[in-house]
Amino acid sequence: MEDVAVSIEAVRSVGDGGIAVELSSPSGFAAAPGQFVNLSAEVAGEEVSRVYTISSPDVDRTFETTVEVDPEGAFSPWLAEASPGTTVRMSGPYGNAYYEGEPRVVIVAGGPGVGPAVAIAERALADGGEAAVVYRDEVPLHRARLDSLATAGATVHVLDAEEDLAPAVADAVSGTEDEQVFVYGFDGFVGQARAAIDAAGGDRTAAKVENFG
Repeated sequence: MEDVAVSIEAVRSVGDGGIAVELSSPSGFAAAPGQFVNLSAEVAGEEVSRVYTISSPDVDRTFETTVEVDPEGAFSPWLAEASPGTTVRMSGPYGNAYYEGEPRVVIVAGGPGVGPAVAIAERALADGGEAAVVYRDEVPLHRARLDSLATAGATVHVLDAEEDLAPAVADAVSGTEDEQVFVYGFDGFVGQARAAIDAAGGDRTAAKVENFG
């Protein structure tokens, strides 16, 4: 789907420096949690676009993206101040690191990777599957959704920024044939996550990975 207008339905805080942007789903929009879209708008007279990963478990009427707001950024502060009804342009979905109905999911996420992590885990539980989340960040976002996942039976580890991933990943990875591991984060985090998957006896080559660069 290319360059379709969508409306911002709501913007809400999901923690210090993080927002969830809820957008209207255009007709025919089919996307899975973990895929990403390109959003663009005119900001201060200039065309600005950024890629954001879907962080809602479904896209039936609306869909959500999770955004870390950079005070010096060109787009995220504008999104944070956007009023309901504001129109942006969207293309997508893109990407191949997304949920495809796997019976058990393990998501290892850093920074804004928490968005797809909670979305995939919520969708897997809703579908009757199992879920585990290992999330590391300096200032964790989506605390309420993470707590709800834990209450619903998911394994949830929230780690400090410098904490070793390996013990939590070892607890989350079962190594069963029906398990799919996902990794979302920036390059350094992705490398550490792959090493932790190896150490846990998992198959790093089978993981679905979205590297934010």
